[in-house]
Amino acid sequence: MSVESKTPRQSAVESRYILMPHQANQYGTAFGGVIVAWIDMVAAMSAQRHCGLEVVTASIDSLHFKEPVYVGEHVILKASVNYVGRTSMEVGVRVLRENPLTGQQSVATTAHLTFVALDRDKRPAEVPALRPETEDEKRRHENAKCRTQARKDLRKRLKPSLE
Repeated sequence: MSVESKTPRQSAVESRYILMPHQANQYGTAFGGVIVAWIDMVAAMSAQRHCGLEVVTASIDSLHFKEPVYVGEHVILKASVNYVGRTSMEVGVRVLRENPLTGQQSVATTAHLTFVALDRDKRPAEVPALRPETEDEKRRHENAKCRTQARKDLRKRLKPSLE
């Protein structure tokens, strides 16, 4: 099946939250699991926008907590497809923390997730090719290509387990 290509911009998703006390630990900073749930949600939406199909999370390949997010701060999540294979997509997510009074922002968390598109029978389905246009999109695409190859190489080198 031939599928028309799409740009990363066509599937980009941005979402905002405010960190509430019930989403924080005793130090007033976000529970990591709350941030991860939000990351998975916006990444899935981006993958769905790219392929127009149901998607499932195959892996979270990297997750880096760079700065804490405090109760009352705004949390901005930006997701876009960085790379696609035949049935899978790598989505990058950048999480910003924003002071609601000053507007000052900084990167709190970054992540890369892999999703698989599913057809009506819940089998992997072909996804549209990715057509990066800007220099930033091209850089992210090349970096994602390296991560994809590294994941394949690692799978070959690891000994089978009883997982």
